[in-house]
Amino acid sequence: MHVSFDPWSPAFVADPYPAYAALRAAGRAHYFEPTRQWLIPHYTDVSGLLRDRRLGRTYLHRFSHEEFGLTPPPAAHEPFHTLNGQGLLDLEAPDHPRIRRLVSKAFTPRTVERLAPTVRRLACELVDAFVEQGGGDLLAAVAEPLPVAVIAEMLGIPEADRALLRPWSSAICGMFELNPSEETAEAAVRASIDFSAYLRELIAERRTSPGDDLVSALIAAHDDGERLSEQEMISTCVLLLNAGHEAIVNTTVNGWRTLFHHPDRLAALRADPTLLPTAIEELLRFDTPLQMFERWVLDDIEIDGTVIPRGSEVALLFGSANRDAERFARPDTLDLSRSDNPHITFGAGIHYCLGAPLARLELSASFDELLRKAPGMRMTAEPEWQPGYVIRGLKELRVEL
Repeated sequence: MHVSFDPWSPAFVADPYPAYAALRAAGRAHYFEPTRQWLIPHYTDVSGLLRDRRLGRTYLHRFSHEEFGLTPPPAAHEPFHTLNGQGLLDLEAPDHPRIRRLVSKAFTPRTVERLAPTVRRLACELVDAFVEQGGGDLLAAVAEPLPVAVIAEMLGIPEADRALLRPWSSAICGMFELNPSEETAEAAVRASIDFSAYLRELIAERRTSPGDDLVSALIAAHDDGERLSEQEMISTCVLLLNAGHEAIVNTTVNGWRTLFHHPDRLAALRADPTLLPTAIEELLRFDTPLQMFERWVLDDIEIDGTVIPRGSEVALLFGSANRDAERFARPDTLDLSRSDNPHITFGAGIHYCLGAPLARLELSASFDELLRKAPGMRMTAEPEWQPGYVIRGLKELRVEL
């Protein structure tokens, strides 16, 4: 095992890419004792395993914890596991296709298109206010409020309640890091209880007076016999918020930091806004917001002669796969006009990100507004990274205009 892979080290979190290059050079599967996971660093393997039905986000549709050789989570963590376990991301067949079919109705290209004016208006308002105050923390002022507001509008969450969403989401997402502490677990459990109670009330309100929001649509589908339980509705709404905003916040600020570090590329983008669509894809590839995606091995698999037995967990290294020279020409070069760019930032297979079109819409709106309205924007200090590695982002991004 290569010593430089250290997900708890601030230096590694700040720049994991040299360690990934060493992992790729050393082989295709590496057992990492501290997390008891197999690290998979190559694009072809990560992409293939995302589509491989011998792996799953959960194993509970086939095995008990004990049969799988694992200890059940502590009873005190139950509210978090109930909430997380009923969400699309952690379900497998037959529940996954049933819920995904239903939720995907809210994410059709037409629905996303209908959201475009709302997304543009929200981005415009946030950037105008940011420009008016002469800059500040781009994360707090633009990157974070935009996706939260968009998801809240979709769900029909009143504006007065939106400040609750980010702390809940942040606490729940703490559990997706490697070997979370008991303190992290307690915060996630509290947030799971509070967020679930809030959504239960919202669902009860929408049952009596439905609107044209996603919660009302989920209730309608549920009542039409699609058998979406109240818990599945709650878990779906929480997942949409968590997935929808953590990734977009981090792509926005990580992306701007990358551009500030490549002033010639930023100047080219400012000079030619038609580069924006490929630039966004390249920023998603170059500094991936979700660095690792975990899967359980439900039936033995073999990678390059190494058998990874049932009951193991693989850690698919998205950040490494997106920098693999076997798939990307000059992978460590930021090429904003890169046309051959099948990055796996949104995943692949049955768990491919449902919200990818919406994410692209939001990123495009905020980057476009900032490029046009803050043409002299620059970093005032090198930002610090959050301690988390799996969901990797900055604490803040201070800029002046």
